[in-house]
Amino acid sequence: MPVALNSTSHCTASGFMTLKPFLLLICLLLVPGLGVAAEKTVYGLNEYAKLAGIDLEVAAKLDTGAKTASLSARDIKRFKRNGESWVRFYLAIDTAHSHPIELPLARVSKIKRRAGDYDPDEGKNYTARPVIALDVCMGTALRSIEVNLTDRSTFQYPLLIGSEALKRFDALVDPSLKYAAGKPACATDAHTAE
Repeated sequence: MPVALNSTSHCTASGFMTLKPFLLLICLLLVPGLGVAAEKTVYGLNEYAKLAGIDLEVAAKLDTGAKTASLSARDIKRFKRNGESWVRFYLAIDTAHSHPIELPLARVSKIKRRAGDYDPDEGKNYTARPVIALDVCMGTALRSIEVNLTDRSTFQYPLLIGSEALKRFDALVDPSLKYAAGKPACATDAHTAE
């Protein structure tokens, strides 16, 4: 029962008692959300990320609008090693990375093309990209995430971390911040940190 207040009315005890359970219910509904938020780590729009298996630190863009993570790579070739699928690539970050990197292929993902990237002769509205598992450190959190390989050399950040990887980091992204987690400082075992 709502209580209407104007210049001549007064809030009665019965009116207050009607509002009290409602306010209590609202408070109880909000409390669990606060507990979940308290367990999350706040990261900025950009963070430093150490790629543990490659022994490299790069600047990364955290993008909640992208589903997957992407690493800038060139000359990407799939091959077989002992009957298993592997991928060989070079980092497309700068000229200092002239040695090939070889890692097991986790899977091949289909990434939706942008309207300007569609090739009608090819007839596909997606790009197939190789995906690797990579141990990535941000702040003090080390997680094993899936990363697809593509040439990102025209972008400012060689590593894009999408929503699936951000979930593994229990991340909240504040776009008003940059490098909120500081330089990577992780223990060496990603699996104990999950």
